[in-house]
Amino acid sequence: MANDIRPQPGILDIALYEGGAAHVAGVSNVVKLSSNENPFGPSDRARDAYLRAVHALHRYPSTDHAVLRQAIAEVHGLDAGRVICGVGSDEIIGLLCQAYAGPGDEVVHTEHGFLMYRIYALAAGATPVSVPERERTADIDAILAACNRRTRIVFLANPNNPTGTMVGAGELQRLAERLPRQAILVLDGAYAEYVAGYDGGAALADARENVVMTRTFSKIYGLGGLRVGWGYGPRAVIDVLNRVRGPFNLSTPALEAAEAAVRDQDHVARCRAENARMRGWLAEALAEFGVPSDTSLANFILARFADAAEAEAADAHLKAQGLIVRQVGSYGLPHCLRITVGDEASCRRVAHAIGQFKGAR
Repeated sequence: MANDIRPQPGILDIALYEGGAAHVAGVSNVVKLSSNENPFGPSDRARDAYLRAVHALHRYPSTDHAVLRQAIAEVHGLDAGRVICGVGSDEIIGLLCQAYAGPGDEVVHTEHGFLMYRIYALAAGATPVSVPERERTADIDAILAACNRRTRIVFLANPNNPTGTMVGAGELQRLAERLPRQAILVLDGAYAEYVAGYDGGAALADARENVVMTRTFSKIYGLGGLRVGWGYGPRAVIDVLNRVRGPFNLSTPALEAAEAAVRDQDHVARCRAENARMRGWLAEALAEFGVPSDTSLANFILARFADAAEAEAADAHLKAQGLIVRQVGSYGLPHCLRITVGDEASCRRVAHAIGQFKGAR
């Protein structure tokens, strides 16, 4: 018997998000460089905190995340009352769309921005609006031109995934100042810790009523498997998000590992320095083989090939060598491969394999 069960408008327009591959058929001992994970993993302090948490698995976790929020506030010089914690920064992004965008509203993002912006906008019934970038870098004037009375949220990842490029503080402030009055600027700082001296937009979120910053423990902190993120913004916005957030969205082991991780800034500094060293080396090595990339400020490079066919062939060659990188055709960059900066041995293997590939053509 036929029925009239249908999802909300927009949901069937969502293409399923695919994470970075982790396996290659017929190849063992692969090196995964497709998800921008920290090759050094979490700090010892975070590992120890996670193991200690096993003794309280029968207890429900904190609903207000007070201890983790206080740790984040102390480390970053923020107001703990304006911090919200989520299941990765993805959940914060989703909560923002759920709370502030709906049918008839528009959510603006750049053409090569994180795929989840479009997905969460559609899930809320809103219309995603893609704005062209300039040489794979966010164009603030183009973003402002795309805004109108229907704009409710503007998402900007800085540095951006998958391009690795970013815009400066002055341009971010100009964007925030010129947005329509009803719009929120969301600065996605998933890769902010890889940029020395950059606050991810915290000062702007502290000073303005229309800016929210999101961050994650999945990248430089090496806790991708635990799914912990956080956001910071106006108290009124954070209050709204907490009203729709699930009360037990984060487990006790995740909360305790994240608290230990954020307090171990020496580990962060070591990972940032090693990433910068190998990122520069890898970009130069690939450039010598005729594979350019923009200056990246994240923990990956976006390698550009002659066309989509060459990028696909290069990807196949890398897979045959046990090296998994990320094709980014879904981001509008079919001629590129996003390559996570791994440890030194992994980076040298990637450079050698691409050198072989280019030499054989």
